[in-house]
Amino acid sequence: MLANSKFAKFFASLLIFVGLAVLSVIARGTEYVTCGSVAKLMNTDNKVRLHSHDIKYGGGSGQQSVTAVDTKEDGNSYWLLKAPTGKHCPRGQPFKCGDIIRLEHTQTQKNLHSHHVSSPLSGKQEVSAYGNNGDGDTGDHWMIVCPSEYWERDEPVMFKHMDTDAYLAVTRRTYGSPIVGHNEVVGEYSSNSYSQWQAMEGLFIHPNDFKSSHTVHTEL
Repeated sequence: MLANSKFAKFFASLLIFVGLAVLSVIARGTEYVTCGSVAKLMNTDNKVRLHSHDIKYGGGSGQQSVTAVDTKEDGNSYWLLKAPTGKHCPRGQPFKCGDIIRLEHTQTQKNLHSHHVSSPLSGKQEVSAYGNNGDGDTGDHWMIVCPSEYWERDEPVMFKHMDTDAYLAVTRRTYGSPIVGHNEVVGEYSSNSYSQWQAMEGLFIHPNDFKSSHTVHTEL
């Protein structure tokens, strides 16, 4: 009887261990930022979220302005994460570090964009929102720069602009009317703490294909 009791406890412990292992695999599958997800991106140094709106720059390119705000609830801070122009990535596929992506502003359907134009406040490189219905040009292409194999939701990453080699960053300068208190977003030619971003609130498409290829089989 004692032997049976010990075996029962061992078997129960084994089941718990296997269950936790499976849950761990599933949890890891949701930790990645994936193609087709919609997310807010927070600058980790200034705690402000990448933002846009139907307000154009008064100078420079005259394109739609891109700023950063400290309000968590603002619906104008959501961005659709997608493949480069003319390419496709399967919904739910985790982005790898080094991948080229576009970020489409969900409210106005313009892409995060940069070019060799001076920014309004600091004179660095202007960042704008450009295009129509999600279509733009190569100025919308950004490389994910991160230390792991994949873009993980809880780790800071950087976005390097492919046409100009500038990093998406914020300055501590803020605008007046009509976007009072919004931080200036710029292209910065050196990577620093102002150019690190983390995925925050949003709808993250579950990476089913990725998860299935990494699942531990537990059949007996």
